[in-house]
Amino acid sequence: MTDARKLHDDAIIVDGLQTCQWSRSIFEEMRAGGLTAVNVSSLLWENFREGIGYVSEWKRFLRENDDIIRPVRTVADIHAAKAEGKTGIIIGWQNTSPLEDKLDYVEIFKDLGVGIMQLTYNTQNYSGAGYLEEVDSGLTGFGREVLAEMNRVGVLCDLSHVGDKTTADVIARSKRPVCISHVLPRALRDVKRNKPDELFVACAEKGGLIGVSLFAPGLAAGNDATVEDYLDAMSYVIDLVGEDHVGIGTDFSLDRPRPGPWLLWANKDKGTARTLTEFGSVKISKPKGIERMTEMPNLTARMLARGWSEDLVLKLLGRNWLRVLDAAWTPMA
Repeated sequence: MTDARKLHDDAIIVDGLQTCQWSRSIFEEMRAGGLTAVNVSSLLWENFREGIGYVSEWKRFLRENDDIIRPVRTVADIHAAKAEGKTGIIIGWQNTSPLEDKLDYVEIFKDLGVGIMQLTYNTQNYSGAGYLEEVDSGLTGFGREVLAEMNRVGVLCDLSHVGDKTTADVIARSKRPVCISHVLPRALRDVKRNKPDELFVACAEKGGLIGVSLFAPGLAAGNDATVEDYLDAMSYVIDLVGEDHVGIGTDFSLDRPRPGPWLLWANKDKGTARTLTEFGSVKISKPKGIERMTEMPNLTARMLARGWSEDLVLKLLGRNWLRVLDAAWTPMA
């Protein structure tokens, strides 16, 4: 029988998205949980200047905590993080709002280390519609150019909070694989934030990845969910799209008060307008058995307890993310 803790310790583990209150203690928890790389993606509504500020903040975090975290720009950097016993930091965004209406800014931010950009966050921007926009008119003309530029310079396009029509348009048009970094199946719980089967299938058919989220409002059992409910959702997506196109996207927002200023801001349109959801102020629990990063080894153990093969578990923990990141980040000929 496979030793679960040894497999966990040996594995490359990639978390497709977190929005925690970044601090030394959070970085230490990443290490304690065995995370090899994390998409740190708490940028939501910022403009260009504020987007530069987010990059600057991460430069400082990386400099001041370089004994336990390191920057990631390539898949080789993730392997290096594993070898060094550190957690690799992928700077990511949950909106393309810092691009404003300047196409050239895609390459500038890529040069600064931003490796993943979610096209829209909840509502409309220059590129397309979020899942809470009243009318999802799909990928805009400017959005087509943004996507083409992301493909060209090597930024992975994320579609988690993106509207269904805009999501379908991006998948159809992208010349590289895309991801839905933190999401759950609408077939198991019919809420708008979850996505329908056909979008998962389309994403996988183009080589992309679905990161299964721990977000309780999207799980069938809600706040009563356990790690087994999470794995049920993961199993559903694996059966739907195949084991090569599924990974982890925890959506951990650890150490952020609920309600608290950041979450209340996050849940308003553009951070200042109408309140879009109640998620910033209601109780939301992570599934029992995986409520903090320190419990990540338990996830590996529960996967193996289901009879999932060591090869499958290694794919889900990080190998699938490595493939998609490599495909998205490798320069185009």
